[in-house]
Amino acid sequence: MPSLIDLRRRIRAVKNTQQITKAMKMVAASKLRRAQERIMSARPYAQQMQRVLASVAARVDPSLHPLLTVREPGPASKTLLIVVTGDKGLCGSFNTNAIKSAGGLVSGSPQRCELGLVGRKGRDFFARRGFTVLFEEVGLFSRLRYDDAQAIAETAMNVFTSGQVDQVVLVYNEFRSVISQRVVVDQLLPIAREGVEGQGKAPVSKVDYLYEPSAQEIFDELLPRYVESQVYRALLESNAAFFAAQMTAMDTATKNSAEMIGSLTLYMNKVRQAGITREIIEVVSGAQAL
Repeated sequence: MPSLIDLRRRIRAVKNTQQITKAMKMVAASKLRRAQERIMSARPYAQQMQRVLASVAARVDPSLHPLLTVREPGPASKTLLIVVTGDKGLCGSFNTNAIKSAGGLVSGSPQRCELGLVGRKGRDFFARRGFTVLFEEVGLFSRLRYDDAQAIAETAMNVFTSGQVDQVVLVYNEFRSVISQRVVVDQLLPIAREGVEGQGKAPVSKVDYLYEPSAQEIFDELLPRYVESQVYRALLESNAAFFAAQMTAMDTATKNSAEMIGSLTLYMNKVRQAGITREIIEVVSGAQAL
């Protein structure tokens, strides 16, 4: 049976941990609010970009631009898998779910896969296990900017247009609500024709356009911008999902620590009462012996 001093030390340690989890929960809640605002600001632009591309692609031959070129899969085909994880832990299954999905894609794909790792947790996991890593980016989420998404998108477009890879896929956590995040696997390149031709959610306008400059020049300008916006949106979604997962995990940890403090306090009281009873018995026994 542990002594009262050991129990008091343990209760004090759990209370200190509870203060840390409470503080982390409040910090995550504050950062989540700002991350949600950035998502709400980025979504209209991404949706409008999709509508514009839907209208343009419906009237332009997709083979005119290399980002729309679909290559036939073969034994020598390669896929670039861009995996977005967090730079920190203490966020429940946030990083584990993304890593598990990416690992399943690599092991289950008949094609060879190269990895582009965004986030320290994903980098540490895959680098230690000998996976082929094409590029890695860590420390982006402490100060996330559009330039970071541009650099990642440019790397993806360069390796795709040069023929180094035949497909580029994004794996990230999508923010749905504070208590709900889901892993999304999106094909980034080649740009899915149903995504730009209006067969998805975005309707295609029936009005024709006069292009100034030419439709080819507009395509050359909009498609790279579309890829950048998709990468940026994935980073924003993952950032918000991380803070939501961290806030939920810290809230659960705070509640669990409160339950542990209650059970330890009850056990400590029982030990103290047992000690008092034992001392009373010893005093009474001593008095009777005298």
